[in-house]
Amino acid sequence: MPYAEIVPELPANLEVDVYDGEQDPPGSLDEVDLYVIPYTFDRRPLELIPKMSGLRVAQTLTAGYEHVLPYLPDSVTLCNAGRLHDASTAELAVALTLAALRGIPDFVRGQDAREWRSERYDALADKTVLILGYGGIGSAVERRLAGFEVEVLRVARRAREGVATLAQLPALLPRADVVVVCVPLTDETRGLVDAEFLGRMRDGALLVNVARGAVVRTDALLAELRSGRLRAALDVTDPEPLPADHPLWTAPGLLISPHVGGNSTAFLPRAKRLIIDQLARYAAGEPLQHVVRPSSRVDHEAGSDDASMSRG
Repeated sequence: MPYAEIVPELPANLEVDVYDGEQDPPGSLDEVDLYVIPYTFDRRPLELIPKMSGLRVAQTLTAGYEHVLPYLPDSVTLCNAGRLHDASTAELAVALTLAALRGIPDFVRGQDAREWRSERYDALADKTVLILGYGGIGSAVERRLAGFEVEVLRVARRAREGVATLAQLPALLPRADVVVVCVPLTDETRGLVDAEFLGRMRDGALLVNVARGAVVRTDALLAELRSGRLRAALDVTDPEPLPADHPLWTAPGLLISPHVGGNSTAFLPRAKRLIIDQLARYAAGEPLQHVVRPSSRVDHEAGSDDASMSRG
């Protein structure tokens, strides 16, 4: 992101240093009290956090934040990107679903080989789609499925009208033709999609993962793909990035995209609005948005009249 473009739109009482994760970090790290972490899974920007002795708030530009927690003192408030990536990630979830069902990868390979590969592929119409993780992204997926003539099953951690809980998931999985995974990576969801989970899915069903790679047990998924019983479309993998010699690359019935769910043209303008609003709140001493882990300090939501922050 061209962070320098945001500076003129920020409140005048903020002292801002710009760091995009590529150049040398600024020399004011010990003065930083709010850090907008660059949009990357590179560890180098996170390794700067211990040098920020006065840090009070860390703001990610990702929805997931498990990669930040090991670097973050308990005294620092952590905010995530909220619904910044809902639209783009939901678009990709539906795109992967359609591509996998309608044979788009085969068409591309056929075009490369100059072969006319005409077959009958699955339609999305009349299918049952289970959305696992019915939060911002999950509900955005359902909105984009409107008009495709599908039945939608919704599962979330907390029960509410029309939304089942994880305890009801085993009974719902056999009903689904497509399972779209949108859950955050937590202790509860790590390895959630295991051999038992996959074994409950109906023959020929499609697993679509736009969450985190570690939500799915890779070995268990490989076993199902190699048997030909299930298909999958993954925007995230475990490990990631996927090594060139990893067996997922050659697994039958698998479509892979390189963790690009949120990385679309929608990202920059939405990220800019998020950063400007959040820093304005901080400067004014107002409550911050999208707090996912409060500080252990009582004043974690307070701003400062002479706030100094490095962001990227």
